[in-house]
Amino acid sequence: MSLKKRRRHEMKALDQIDMTPLLDLTFLLLIVFMISMPLMEYGTKIDPPEMNSNELPLDNVKSVSITSSGTIMLGSEAVTREQLVEKLKALKASEPKTQLLLRADGSRKYDDVISLMALIRSSGFADVTLVTRAEAK
Repeated sequence: MSLKKRRRHEMKALDQIDMTPLLDLTFLLLIVFMISMPLMEYGTKIDPPEMNSNELPLDNVKSVSITSSGTIMLGSEAVTREQLVEKLKALKASEPKTQLLLRADGSRKYDDVISLMALIRSSGFADVTLVTRAEAK
């Protein structure tokens, strides 16, 4: 009979699970994540590159510019987006080693400059140099 009582006692122990340690762990993890997430967002150190770069190439270069009013210039000639693509494709076919310099006015939106760069790349020029002003020391 003592064997039956022992088995019943073991069964009673298994039918109840103490949830307190699990809840404590859950709340502890919740608190840790709530504290650490804002620190992860603002704790990333970014070291941007210097604006001073090597000298610009002087031979076999064409420049594409976008003015503060949004006018696109190829050299000193104002062109539309469609004309720019046509002229750049013709330039790439006739002089494949030509380097392009992209000059943008500082007041233009980032989206305008990137869309112009994508337009230039779609015409066949994979390497475009973005021209910036040197930092004042």
